[in-house]
Amino acid sequence: MVNTIELTTERLRLRQWRDEDREPFAELNTDPRVMAFFPSVLSKADSDALADRCKSLITVQGWGFRAVEKRDNGHFIGFVGLNQPAYDLPFSPWVEIGWRLGYEYWGKGYAKEAAQSALRTGFERLDFPEIVSYTPVNNKRSRAVMQRLNMLDTGETFEQPMVPAGSPLRTHCLYRLSFSQWQ
Repeated sequence: MVNTIELTTERLRLRQWRDEDREPFAELNTDPRVMAFFPSVLSKADSDALADRCKSLITVQGWGFRAVEKRDNGHFIGFVGLNQPAYDLPFSPWVEIGWRLGYEYWGKGYAKEAAQSALRTGFERLDFPEIVSYTPVNNKRSRAVMQRLNMLDTGETFEQPMVPAGSPLRTHCLYRLSFSQWQ
């Protein structure tokens, strides 16, 4: 087992997943507002399986999509972190930064705050030369977070193989941030 990296920001704690995160995570994953730019909402079983994969990767490598809780009350609000998916994309190999927060936590700066901490860890502790992020081209909210993180819109688009052919969500845009740009 690898030493797990946990992060703390002014308002948030990014940590390993716990069993009590499953219920609020399942609720978040059934919210059509949260899942608007994914092929579908997730069933409870699929949500639990995703939480298990996130937990397992953190256990094995020490980093990944971490559960995020508010420091003032311990409430689970979603996940933020780094991931290296097992599937290939045109820009492989790559490490991505991603987030998924409950709707009631949108517009409060939590995604940016947690993502900045994850980026710092990726560049300073894990020595990644570059971190990417991507989303369906019409996902303006996620793209705005990427821009607030100073990630660069490459202007490149690609077909996300994890989204069914013919879906309006299949075409994704790519943002990049190199270590030298981040400094």
